[in-house]
Amino acid sequence: MRKPKIVVLGAGYGGLMTVTRLQKQLGSNDADIVLVNKNDYHYETTWLHEASAGTLSPDQVRYDIANVIDRSKVDFVKDTALKVDTEAKKVQLEKGDDLSYDYLVIALGGAPETFGIKGLDKYAFSITNVNTARQIREHIEYQFATYKVDQKPERLTIVVGGAGFTGIEFLGELGNRIPELCKEYDIEKDMVKVICVEAAPTALPGFDPELVEYATALLERKNVEFRIGTAIKEATPEGIVVAKGEDDTEEIKAGTVVWAAGVRGNPIIVESGIENMRGRVKVEPDLRAPGLSDVFVIGDCSLVINEEINRPYPPTAQIAMQQGELVASNLAKLVNGKTNLDSFNFDNKGTVCSLGDDDAIGVVFGKKLTGTKASFMKKMIDNRALYMIGGIPLTVKKGKFNLLK
Repeated sequence: MRKPKIVVLGAGYGGLMTVTRLQKQLGSNDADIVLVNKNDYHYETTWLHEASAGTLSPDQVRYDIANVIDRSKVDFVKDTALKVDTEAKKVQLEKGDDLSYDYLVIALGGAPETFGIKGLDKYAFSITNVNTARQIREHIEYQFATYKVDQKPERLTIVVGGAGFTGIEFLGELGNRIPELCKEYDIEKDMVKVICVEAAPTALPGFDPELVEYATALLERKNVEFRIGTAIKEATPEGIVVAKGEDDTEEIKAGTVVWAAGVRGNPIIVESGIENMRGRVKVEPDLRAPGLSDVFVIGDCSLVINEEINRPYPPTAQIAMQQGELVASNLAKLVNGKTNLDSFNFDNKGTVCSLGDDDAIGVVFGKKLTGTKASFMKKMIDNRALYMIGGIPLTVKKGKFNLLK
């Protein structure tokens, strides 16, 4: 009897959680498990803002996939998935032959959403992976070094587009990193400008207003200037253009522009003709794509509605990992001939937003936290994610243990 083939696309939080749980729940004679990822490593997306600012080494952000999968049960394919033919049940790969499947899990993460703003794709950086994080870090350092040569003030201006989680966490790390850069390059701190531009009427939309106020006040003390309720109209080689009133605009000259204001699903969703909204699939309760009984979609590519507020849950590592656990359980059921699949219910254990190495804000188990307590919880959450996928060895190797710093 032929074993069913399970193909998992993507080794992010959701994909790796699916595979590591599957290899525990299924024997090697039960199914063939194939993991496809364009890199042979996983990177902690929730740490990229640190690598981008230069407060954490890019190598610390990633770990080898081989260290967490059981190669006797999982076949790893290093390639890029381009398109899914849901009728033929095949995945088109960039380099290798088409990959057939009986069950497919799309866990490919997201892509920057520029909302059609002119020039963003050309002139702004995005915090999307290890390589872009390294580029941002090196670019900022280059601007500081070159300022000593040509004295152009815009080299010391950094614009961050977006005051959501990624933007605020990046600003927090910049608040720690900029004093180090000023000391290294002998530049007065007052010469450096960091401007955060947010189109929404508040920073961290949807977050507790008291905690938002704490975060913005702290960042302002670190010389971050907020332009709230201000939309970016265009990015240019010289910086950005923002709306100023109904019919007026203003140019902000900046040597560095980082876009952190939007995420959409992976392009493969649209390319494959799967029903979507901005590249995200409104999944069934069991996390299958509508009308596709053999395709599960999790992580940034999935859209799950929070029934309490009738809005989608934001795509976070926490929700992706819980989805991965459920999909692994449901796949094990299908392989064993069961059809009573479980529905996904997000268990929100809390949300913490870092404001630098020693400060944060958050709501954990319904309790509001700020300062070092919130920072402690953030690092505990980071370590827990490592433990859930790679156990004690990975946590010891990659974990954050300066918990009381």
